[in-house]
Amino acid sequence: MPAAAGSSPPGFRPTLVDRFFATEFSNPDVGRGLRCMASFMAPFAIGLSGRHLVEMIFAALAAQVLANVDVRGSYGLRLSLLMAMSVILGASAGLGALVAPSLLACLLATVAIGLGAAVWRHLSSDYGPSLAVASGLLCFIAMTEKGGLSAAEGHAIAALGGGLWGAFLHIVLWPIRPQHALRQAVGVSWLAVAEVSSLKAEHAKEAALRSTLDQARSVLWGARARRNRGVIEKLDGLNNAAARIAHRVSAFQSAWEEVAGLPMSGELKSAAENVMSVTANLARAVALAVVSRQPGQLGGAEVRLRRLDHLVGVFRRYVAERPDATSWAAVDSTAGQLASYLPELRETLRGTMERAGDQGAFSLELLDLAQQRLRPLAAAINLTPRLDPALKRYAVRIAVLALLGVWAMKTLDLRHGYWLPFTTLVVLQPDYGSTRLRATQRLLGTLAGSILASLVLWLRLPFPVLMAATALTAFGFGFFLRRNYGIAVIYITLFVVVLTESIGPVTLALTVERVADTFAGGLLALLAALVFWPAWEEDRFRPVLARALRANARYMRIVGERVATGKPYDAEAVAAKRATESASAEVFSSLQRMSGDPKNFRDRLSELAVVANGNQRVTRSLNLIILQSHPDFPIPEARGISLARAEALERMALSLDDCGARLESVAPSVDPLGQDGSSAAGGIALGQLQRTGAEVGAMMIAAAQLAPAGRLAASRKAA
Repeated sequence: MPAAAGSSPPGFRPTLVDRFFATEFSNPDVGRGLRCMASFMAPFAIGLSGRHLVEMIFAALAAQVLANVDVRGSYGLRLSLLMAMSVILGASAGLGALVAPSLLACLLATVAIGLGAAVWRHLSSDYGPSLAVASGLLCFIAMTEKGGLSAAEGHAIAALGGGLWGAFLHIVLWPIRPQHALRQAVGVSWLAVAEVSSLKAEHAKEAALRSTLDQARSVLWGARARRNRGVIEKLDGLNNAAARIAHRVSAFQSAWEEVAGLPMSGELKSAAENVMSVTANLARAVALAVVSRQPGQLGGAEVRLRRLDHLVGVFRRYVAERPDATSWAAVDSTAGQLASYLPELRETLRGTMERAGDQGAFSLELLDLAQQRLRPLAAAINLTPRLDPALKRYAVRIAVLALLGVWAMKTLDLRHGYWLPFTTLVVLQPDYGSTRLRATQRLLGTLAGSILASLVLWLRLPFPVLMAATALTAFGFGFFLRRNYGIAVIYITLFVVVLTESIGPVTLALTVERVADTFAGGLLALLAALVFWPAWEEDRFRPVLARALRANARYMRIVGERVATGKPYDAEAVAAKRATESASAEVFSSLQRMSGDPKNFRDRLSELAVVANGNQRVTRSLNLIILQSHPDFPIPEARGISLARAEALERMALSLDDCGARLESVAPSVDPLGQDGSSAAGGIALGQLQRTGAEVGAMMIAAAQLAPAGRLAASRKAA
C-alpha cells in the first residue's frame, strides 16, 4: 500500500535542488523565464549571421510570445494551440507589410485586428489576450515599413518561424515534465466517481471505480521521483479524495435504501436526487479542472462545491422537519458527512492547480456535464457561437481607438508610431474593472521601460552586448509575469524597445516620440473605458440578477396557473419564458465580466454564481413543467407550490436591490410544499415543481450569505 498523500519515506531530506524542482513543478517561473530567453537567442543568432536584422525582430517577438504561453492539457491540444498561434502571428506580420503602402488598406487591416482581438478573447480567456496583443504589435510594426508583397512574405515567414521555435521549446520539455498522463489518470478516477453518484447503488460501477482508483494510484507512484515528489503527492491526494467522496456516496446510498420504503414527500426525494446529480456533475468538473488546469474550470468546480453544500443543507432541513425524523437519522448523518468533506476537497483540488490564484474573466454558467468526457479542447476553447455583448463593445472600442492610432502613425509618418495603437491594445480590456485594475501598471510600466530602454540605447553598447542584455530582459519578463505584473511590464517594454530600435539611429526626437505615443495610447484607452464602461461590474450585477429573479417569479406564477387549470401553453407563457431566458443570459454575461474585476470588487462571487445558476435551473424545470399542462389532467396543487416559489424568488430579488439590512432577514430555506408526485395525474409536472423547492432553498442559503449592497459599497469607499 503506498504511503499517504503528502508523506515522505523515513529519512528523506529534500535538498535545495529538490525544493527548486518541486517549486518549478507547481510554479515554473524560472522555467518560463529561461524559455523566453532561449526563444530570443536563436532568432538573434540567425539574424546576426545573415544580417537579416529586420526579420529577426519579427521572429524574436513571435518566439517570445509562444515561449511565454503556459499551455496546458493533452499534448495534442497543446500542439494544436501552439501551431494555430504561430500561424496567426505569421499572418498578422504579413498582413501589416502587405497593407503598409496604402492608408485605406492599413485602416481596414486595423479593423480586422480589432475584431480578431475580440474573437481570440472569446475563444480563450487564457490564451486569447496574449495572442490579441502580440498579433496587433506585429501588424502595427510591419505597417511602419515600406511594405509590399516581398516584405509581407519575409515578415510572415520570419514570424511563423519564430513561433515554431517558441513552440519547439515547449515540446522538448514534455518528456521531461510529463504531467498530463498523470493528471489524466486522476481525472478518470473522478469520472468513475460521477458514474456511481446516484440514489441507487450499482455494484458493477462500484467495482469499476475501485479498479480505476487502484490503477491511478499505480500510475502516480510508478512515476514518482525525487524531483517530482511534490506534484505526485498532490495528485495522489486528489485521487484519494475521489475515494473518500465515493465512500460517502456509497454510505448515503445504503442509508437511503433503508428508508426507501417509508412514506416520503416528493420534496424529500427530489432533494436527494438533486444532491446526487450535483455530486456527479461536481466529480466531472473536478476531472476537467485537473486535466485542463484552466482557472475557469477551477472556478466552475468551486461554484459546484458551494452549490452541493447548499443543496445538502436544504435536504437535511427537509429531514429535520419530518415528524419521523429519527427514522431518517442515518440518511441525515451520511449527507452531513458528504458536506463536511467539501472544504477539504476544495483545498486538495486547488493544491493541484499551479495557477489557482490567477484572475481572469470566465463564465460561471454551470452546464450539464452528464455527457462530458475528458476533452481538454472543449475545456480550454470556448466554441459557443454567441459572442458576449461586452466583447462586441470591446471590438468596437479597440477598432475605433486603433484606427485613430494607425491614422496618426501613417499621416504624421511617425517612425515609432506603432506604440500608439499598440499601447491602446495593451491597456484596454473588455471590462472596466480589468482596464482600471491594470491600467496604471501597464501605463507606468510601459513608460518606465521605454525611458530605461532609451538610456540603454544611448550608451551605444556593442551590438552583441546589447543583444545579450535584451535576452536578460526576456528572462525578466517571463520570471515576473506571475509574480509581479508591474515589473513584468517594464521588462517586456525594455525587450521590445531595444529589439526594435537597436538597428537604427538613436536620437532624442525619436525617444520623445515613442514616450509620447505610449502615453497618448494609454490615455486614450483609459478615456474609452471611462466613457463606455464607467462603473464596476459588481455594482451593476445585483440589479441585473434581481431582474432575472423577478422575471422567473412571473414565469413561475404563469406556469403554476396553467398547470393547475390545465390551460395550454399560450402566448403569455411564451413571452414570460423568453423574458426570463433573456434576463438569465444577461446575468451570466455580467457575471463573467465581474470575474475579471479586482478581488475586493468581486464580493461573494461564488455565492452570486450559485444564485444565478439555481435561477437558471428553475427556469429549465418550468420549461419542462408547462409542456405537461393538459385540460384533462389539471393539477390544483401546482398553484400553491408555484406561488410559494415565486414569493421566495421575489424576496431574494428585493434583498439584492435593497441597500439596507433586509438581506439578513431573508429566511435561508423554503418550506417544503406539495404532495407525493405519484398521487397526482400529472406526476411529472408536480415532481418538477417539487424539485424547484431544493433549488430555491439552495439559492436562498447563498443569498443569505451576501452582504447588503449599501454596506459593501460603504466598505469599499472607506478602503
